[in-house]
Amino acid sequence: MAALPWLWIPITIFSAFVQNIRSAAQKYLTSELSTISVTMVRFLFGLPFGLLYVWFLHARTAQPFPEIGSSFLALTATAGAAQIAGTALLVYLFSLRNFAVGTAYARTEAFLTAILGALFFGEAVIIYGWGAILISVIGVVLITIAKTDLKGGQLIRLFRDKSAWIGVISGLSFAVASLSMRKASLILGIDDFLYRAGLTMIFMLTMQTVVLCAYVAFTNPRQYLVVYKNWKVCLLVGITSVLGTIGWATAFTLEQAAYVKALAQVEFVFTLAASYWFFKENSTPKELCGIALVILGIILLVAFG
Repeated sequence: MAALPWLWIPITIFSAFVQNIRSAAQKYLTSELSTISVTMVRFLFGLPFGLLYVWFLHARTAQPFPEIGSSFLALTATAGAAQIAGTALLVYLFSLRNFAVGTAYARTEAFLTAILGALFFGEAVIIYGWGAILISVIGVVLITIAKTDLKGGQLIRLFRDKSAWIGVISGLSFAVASLSMRKASLILGIDDFLYRAGLTMIFMLTMQTVVLCAYVAFTNPRQYLVVYKNWKVCLLVGITSVLGTIGWATAFTLEQAAYVKALAQVEFVFTLAASYWFFKENSTPKELCGIALVILGIILLVAFG
């Protein structure tokens, strides 16, 4: 199945949108569940829907199940582990005094993805692409620190701070996850891009579910009772999570990870829009400037990337 060259754009925007919904639902669950349990929920409740999606794709293609090699398994395992690590580090940041610094550095994920992709994954980015990514990343960092007392100079001086390094490592982890997911999908010998992306997603999702469910079972099994009591919200988290993961895997199959992650920063615009429409929270001038930079970066990316 051939894909339209621009198809990755609406898929990425959709993924960012449902990820925004998932994050809001997960935020609600944090008052009931531990951080690891909340993370587990997105995989556990999403897995059945992911399996159903891949089964549908397999039945539609009427092709034999492809041979799964060790390289594919290693890449999906790397992507899954890196995503878990990035999420855990990002959550850990909130327990640190200078968490805003770390969070701001974590938002450089798109730029880090471009660097790692160019150095280790053979994904060169053209000059306009670098400019678009850098502009959008600066915009996201501005949005992140807008409601803090931090200034640009302070952010640079605090680079040696523990929270800054944790933020960078978190961003690197997400970058590795994105690049590994794309690489895994591309090495499958299947013409159907949806099926390739679906298989990559389900292998990664299964590994994450098994690891986190086992961890919670051994460390705090009572959490499963709390999950049961909040099954409706958990179901929403699972559905939005698997929809987002399907979207990310498909977008990574169609386009370079750096471009996908740069466009995905439209999520921050969705977040601020939701804050205004639903919670009547007005944006600060710094946030509006950040939004403008994100939108400018996205326009440049789509036009010239």
